[in-house]
Amino acid sequence: MKINRAFKSQEGKAEVIKFYDSFLQHWVSPNEKFYVNTRHGSTFVIASGDKEAPPLILLHGSAMNAVMWMGDAREYSRNFRVYAVDIPGEPGHSDEKQMPFSDHAFAEWLYDVYNALKIEKASLVGMSLGAWLAIKFSTRYPDKVDKLVLLCPAGIGPQKISFIINATIYRILGEKVVSKLFRKVNMDENIPEEFLKYQKLVGENFNYRREMMPLFEDSELRKLAMPVTMYVGGKDVIFHSEKSAKRLGNLVSHAKINILPEAGHAIINKSDKISEFLLSSAERV
Repeated sequence: MKINRAFKSQEGKAEVIKFYDSFLQHWVSPNEKFYVNTRHGSTFVIASGDKEAPPLILLHGSAMNAVMWMGDAREYSRNFRVYAVDIPGEPGHSDEKQMPFSDHAFAEWLYDVYNALKIEKASLVGMSLGAWLAIKFSTRYPDKVDKLVLLCPAGIGPQKISFIINATIYRILGEKVVSKLFRKVNMDENIPEEFLKYQKLVGENFNYRREMMPLFEDSELRKLAMPVTMYVGGKDVIFHSEKSAKRLGNLVSHAKINILPEAGHAIINKSDKISEFLLSSAERV
């Protein structure tokens, strides 16, 4: 089986990593940056917050890395020991090999991260691909998840075919049209211009996965007995957010569903509300 790698070239990787590292200089202080070993390769971790506080693992979306949490990490670090990790196969510091969606590789990887960090149980916050991974892990290792936060998750509602078609066309038509694509994804979120430049640089140098993230079976989603909250954007151009909300609500009756009518796929700056949920007394059902 052919192993796909994150970057198209080593030159492109160097450009992306240089830009990434410039952002990391502004991460909430104090922090620690280090690598842990897993059966799916070396994994980069940024840790912040009190070491004795409850652990919180942040799982980023596809074609991105831990830098997407930079604005939220400050808020989370007030109450949690935060671990923002680079998922292997994505454009970050972790191993470049892309794991398959078809087996338990993603869940195995996160299990190894838990062990390397000496974590018995943690809350998970995941966005898009990261939310899919969080669900995958939570259904396989439910006793290791305290609370689960899903932001514009993959795997619950279907992906929009129109986005796949438009994304392909936009990349062919050039930089100005690609900028329009990213603005559609981000919608009205206040994304700094420098970060939009970074998204475009990643888009030019990242090997996007050709397989769609599979939908979870009903039986899998019903295993989510831990407290769950989900945020979806009413203007998400990638996933059918209303279908995601309806399906999760039907299958996981205790889940708190939040539909943000004007939000797109990038749901950020909600760390204050999410922290309230994570600190609440909600218990497993």
